Amino acid sequence: MRTTWRLNLLLVSLLLAPGCAGKPQPIFPAVNPPIVWPDPPEQTRIRYIGQLAGSADLKRRVGGLEAAGGAIFGKRAERAMLTPYAVCTDGGKRIFVADSHAQVVHVFDLATRRYAQWTPPKPRRFTQPVGVAYDSGLHRLYVSDSVAATVHIFDGRTGKHVGQTLPDLFQRPTGVFFDRRSKRLLVTDTTAHNVTVCAANGDPITRFGRRGDRLGEFNFPTSVTIDGNGIVYVCDALNFRVQQFTADYQPIKQIGRKGDMPGYFGQPKAVACDSENHLYVVDAQFEAVQIFNAAGLLLLNFGEEGRRAGQFWLPTGIFIDRSDAILVADDYNHRIQVFQYLPEAQQP
Repeated sequence: MRTTWRLNLLLVSLLLAPGCAGKPQPIFPAVNPPIVWPDPPEQTRIRYIGQLAGSADLKRRVGGLEAAGGAIFGKRAERAMLTPYAVCTDGGKRIFVADSHAQVVHVFDLATRRYAQWTPPKPRRFTQPVGVAYDSGLHRLYVSDSVAATVHIFDGRTGKHVGQTLPDLFQRPTGVFFDRRSKRLLVTDTTAHNVTVCAANGDPITRFGRRGDRLGEFNFPTSVTIDGNGIVYVCDALNFRVQQFTADYQPIKQIGRKGDMPGYFGQPKAVACDSENHLYVVDAQFEAVQIFNAAGLLLLNFGEEGRRAGQFWLPTGIFIDRSDAILVADDYNHRIQVFQYLPEAQQP
């Protein structure tokens, strides 16, 4: 009886605890002094916002019942990222991260501050997830598994595994990008040296590219994106360039070449475009992101080697949302770093 009375008292005290109410801490607190590129007094174009390294970074406040359960049965363990390789959003407040060595997709909901992990049911567990893309129309998440040579499809609302691409369609799928206008999924097949274009259900439509170093040919492509004008960009990694294609996949030009100067590439990994159709290229050797215009002119680069805010250690992935928030998968620093592009119209 005494034990039961004490347990009930503990539950009541936790339910009424003042720590369970009030305004939660910001997920990305203000950075002071701000970290920006280029350096002042030049006009700021890129601003560092913050990072996500695990579930604890959501700074979720625990309600009374949950706190009571934690006090009795022990707190739920916080989850950290191991090797975040690629990142995307659902077009809203959820962030999806493919963690290649942890063999899961981390799901961070910035609105509800809830965290989850998604993986296919047995026996189709992830082997090495390295790419993520989201279809906000049908609410589907696509996850490429390079070792299993497939792209998994999840219901984006529930996390339920709903299918995967046909057997033998890919050799080593890596980067994935969903084109909202054409309702097509583009997949870089790294060891097949091409890009496969699929319907929203994963069925193949066409392919473009083959191995080589001429325009329209690839040498281990790793990432693909499409800008607001429908121009396709492919990270042609071991040709040390990015190739530009028309909306019907005809080659236009290459951007960059091998070298150690700005505008050149050492180990290009991933590409993305912002609302003004600038091209962003993650380079794992330079530990930086370079920004080009559509003509291939280098405009700016940000980042350097290191572990501090705004620094990278073998970055591998990048995604830019509709508000020009830039998410970079900072692989060996075990985190996603978030930046903001500031167009001319948004300058203070």
